Amino acid sequence: MPIPGVKVERPSEEELRALAVENWAPWDCEPSVFDWQYDCEETAYILEGKVTVSCPEGTVELGAGDLVTFPAGLRCTWRVKEKIRKVYRLG
Repeated sequence: MPIPGVKVERPSEEELRALAVENWAPWDCEPSVFDWQYDCEETAYILEGKVTVSCPEGTVELGAGDLVTFPAGLRCTWRVKEKIRKVYRLG
């Protein structure tokens, strides 16, 4: 079941340019499991890797090419299956 409030899209190159993802902050992580809480809304574009994000309300699988928005206040667990590389913006 999808996580309420989490939005996942597959944007076109044109949409990515319009969002200026090339200017977003980079982040990467080796395979691992950790808990996370979003203090504010975060939008991220996955450049490579695979991750499962889960919480009591649902689960979402993310990989290269996904644009995902996490709502403020979300508490979840990240299970990084393959080294993840993303860019993100807050707010």
